[in-house]
Amino acid sequence: QVQLVESGGGSVQSGGSLRLSCAASGYTFSTKCLAWFRQAPGKEREGVAAIHSDGSTSYADSVKGRFTISQDNTKNTLYLQMNSLKPEDTAMYYCATGRPYYTYGYFSRCVPDNYWGQGTQVTVSA
Repeated sequence: QVQLVESGGGSVQSGGSLRLSCAASGYTFSTKCLAWFRQAPGKEREGVAAIHSDGSTSYADSVKGRFTISQDNTKNTLYLQMNSLKPEDTAMYYCATGRPYYTYGYFSRCVPDNYWGQGTQVTVSA
């Protein structure tokens, strides 16, 4: 059974940093893709960052240059390093497994499939 457990959320001031982790069990990181999503109260869920099993990455425009997604296959852990945080980054953040989607032959996003974590809250104050 696949389990994804996020951690690392918290409250920070604008401009601060956090690193989220997603520990996976029962799942092989070497297949398909993994992604971070977020959902703020009253808003739709949005994709934040994704990583393909070949190491390719993709980011939402709103986080490009500030967030970095990475994975450690030896630890079966997915990470999201978030720098220069803004109040609009406040949301519940989730990791998920998925299927890669390509645009013009390039990995562009990870479409979530079966497994999600329980989420970790990120709150950024002005």
